[in-house]
Amino acid sequence: MSWPLLILAGVFEIGWAIGLEYSDGLSKPVPTLGTAIALICSMVLLARAIQDLPIGTAYAVWTGIGAVGTASLGIVLFDEPATLARMGFISVILVGIVGLHFVSGGH
Repeated sequence: MSWPLLILAGVFEIGWAIGLEYSDGLSKPVPTLGTAIALICSMVLLARAIQDLPIGTAYAVWTGIGAVGTASLGIVLFDEPATLARMGFISVILVGIVGLHFVSGGH
């Protein structure tokens, strides 16, 4: 159950990271509240996941999910550049996440 919790924690990390953009420096109350809720959910789920997973693996996967998801949504939602190099490096992070899952007995 730890891996699904960790993945969900990563999804909430994407949510709070994107929420930071919408909150305009935490100056808009509704997006700021959503950002805070997503941050709390992400941390609680991460804390639960590390009860059964090594902290180094869990943290790397959690931040990796957040990085891949946030960078991808930045391209889609905020017209950030989708260069070949950028997409390649995002893919490398994704390969690292999958690799950590398999070498950590998560399959």
